[in-house]
Amino acid sequence: MNNKTVIKIRLILLAVFLIAITAAAYLHLASGGGIPSVHALCPFGGLESLYSFFTKGSLIANIFAGTMALFFVSLLLTILFRRSFCGLICPFGAMQEFLGMLGRKLMGKQLKAPSKIDKYLRFLKYIILAVTLIYAFITAGLWMASFDPWVAYAHLGAGLANVWAMFPFGLILLFMTVIGSILYDRFLCKYLCPVGALYGIIGKLSPYKVTRNADSCTDCGICTKKCPMNIDVAVAAAVTSAECISCQVCVLNCPRNNTLEMRIAKRKVKPMVALILVMALFFIPIIIGQPVGAFAGEGGGMHMGDMQGGGMHMGNGQAGEPGMQNNNPGQQAGGLDFSGIMGRNTIKQAADIWGIDLQEAYKKLGIPDTVPADTMMKDIKNYVPSFNFEKLKGH
Repeated sequence: MNNKTVIKIRLILLAVFLIAITAAAYLHLASGGGIPSVHALCPFGGLESLYSFFTKGSLIANIFAGTMALFFVSLLLTILFRRSFCGLICPFGAMQEFLGMLGRKLMGKQLKAPSKIDKYLRFLKYIILAVTLIYAFITAGLWMASFDPWVAYAHLGAGLANVWAMFPFGLILLFMTVIGSILYDRFLCKYLCPVGALYGIIGKLSPYKVTRNADSCTDCGICTKKCPMNIDVAVAAAVTSAECISCQVCVLNCPRNNTLEMRIAKRKVKPMVALILVMALFFIPIIIGQPVGAFAGEGGGMHMGDMQGGGMHMGNGQAGEPGMQNNNPGQQAGGLDFSGIMGRNTIKQAADIWGIDLQEAYKKLGIPDTVPADTMMKDIKNYVPSFNFEKLKGH
């Protein structure tokens, strides 16, 4: 199969993943949480739930058993194929890539940050990773949701006004990502994505890399020009940088045969074969997990005790129901996690964040449904004096 065909297949797959996850996000809002949220469908949710999973044997709210499976599968994928998830699967990466194509169409070419500034900006994502892990351990909740541009994107179906009320910082970062990706290739991947930072670190263990045959190389520089992460491929004997997202763009655009190649250790892997292997490794576990209910619904809890007892229990209830635990004191009412809820969020917005319907939210909050749904959480006490939002937030 020629390289142009593989390029088209890769772009089609990225488009399919972006459309599919966008549709899933909309359906999550439309169904009142009947299908998993983006928290549950993204491996990042598994990263945020690690501490709770290993120390308490339970998952944080809005995360279910399949999320942890996705996270561990993505780690295995990273060990074998570096940051292939970023370059070949990630829907947010796909969105950035298509925005980059738009940028090149509009401007002729994209901008490139000065190397001295770029070098330091790339450390930002590692700082964000560290902060994310620390606060996930402290709060045992999806604290990052308020700042996550992907979460803001997934809630656009609720309207900009609602997204601004729920995720103002996330919406600002989403706007920055859109503009940044039009101007600079893979803006979020380079500078802000904590998941990419984690995969970059773990990917250093991988035997998978791009190699360059200096004898047949004509030093045309096309590989460096085409690299979305601005890696200087044209001067490297092998690309081992943590910034490489294994997208194969450099290999697929090289005009010389057998000059740039993907290799696992010393064994050559053709681009289409690598693409098939990556897709199989990531999606086959998902397909296998469907019949046993691992991906059936949000809030399914996977308990360490069940695993140690010879079985694995996966609940299919919503957050706060049996099969789901959140042991963070001062942040629960009816099993609800308040770490991602702000005082200015309305009852309806909070229900959307939790992925439950409005009537269930009233029940779990322990307040009558005569309280208007557009009442801010911090103002519920005006209707129900015993309701203390600050206490539930753990303040």
